Amino acid sequence: MTPSALREIMDLASRPGILSFAVGLPAADLFPARELSAAAARVLASDGQALQYAVPYQPLRRQVVELMSMRGVSCREEQVFLTSGAQQGMDLLSRLLLAPGGRVILERAVYEGLQLAVRRLAPEILTVPTDSATGIDVDAVEALLATGAVPAFLYLITDGHNPLGVSISRDKRTRLAELARRHQLPIVEDDAYGFLHFDENPPPPLRALDAEWVCYLGSFSKILAPGLRAGWMVVAEPLIPRLSALKHAVDLDTPSFSHRVISEYLAAEDFPRHLERLRVEYRRRRDATLSALERHLSGRARWNRPSGGMFVWVELSPAIDAVRLLATAVERFSLAFSPGQAFAVAGTDHARHCLRLAFGNLQPAQIAEGIERLAALVQSAAH
Repeated sequence: MTPSALREIMDLASRPGILSFAVGLPAADLFPARELSAAAARVLASDGQALQYAVPYQPLRRQVVELMSMRGVSCREEQVFLTSGAQQGMDLLSRLLLAPGGRVILERAVYEGLQLAVRRLAPEILTVPTDSATGIDVDAVEALLATGAVPAFLYLITDGHNPLGVSISRDKRTRLAELARRHQLPIVEDDAYGFLHFDENPPPPLRALDAEWVCYLGSFSKILAPGLRAGWMVVAEPLIPRLSALKHAVDLDTPSFSHRVISEYLAAEDFPRHLERLRVEYRRRRDATLSALERHLSGRARWNRPSGGMFVWVELSPAIDAVRLLATAVERFSLAFSPGQAFAVAGTDHARHCLRLAFGNLQPAQIAEGIERLAALVQSAAH
């Protein structure tokens, strides 16, 4: 195992006085702290088992079924598996589906947490490109499968891709579900940002299109608070006992107190209203990012327009190395971002001139100031 590139970037970005777009933190000012505090007090006052080892909390599983219906997915409690965050779900599914030295299909730029989850199994990674407007190149996936390749799974972030910001188009979702059924290809669908969509009537997750081959990962980190360390999976029912056995070996138990607090919060509060507040605010920060990029970097960089999540992917001149640029950014401009190379699958360097801007934890005024500094940085690198 090698050190996490993003962990090293986080250390740089945490220096005093650094204006940081580097780490994908949700906005702390949007955490429902008062409501969660009240929910925790009620749980402690009424539930003597809240701080004890416990089996997965059944009421929360029922509530996850309701949350999934908000995403357009129909499922049953028996298909819901509670986790200590979506990252644990990735780890468990990798252990379950991937044999050492097996194959997986990943996009060329992919969330680093998934790379960490599979790395110890030393897989052969089959990579496919991604279109900045419509998402993963489904033709490339189909071509790989047509060669007779038998991957353990395909990993996707359907909406608000980390790091690319793109959401997969509706027609590509339909094709991916068809490919999964035809080739019996498990798809690990990471939907950590799916509730944070900015457009009306977004397409549903892949799980809505196939209940057998799509393993869905959900997270409370971006929609409530990451400190709760709580997430869930929706999978085919026969997988649940196997996942339970794997999870028991990893951590014995779910975070029972957090799960009870979340359940109490969902029962007592207007969660759809909270979600709408998040969408409005993250849309405002997305718009501030795009506006500042247009104002300061038009003609010198390219970027996409995310329809959800909290990331914008920026392509600079191919002559610029964003890893080297980061050191200058921190030292001379008190600015941090994530170089695209931190997300590139091992052995590829297509993202060396790219960077990811995480706008979720910054106010619009900070975003404007940060991108003005970024423009000055890019200008200095061109000379």
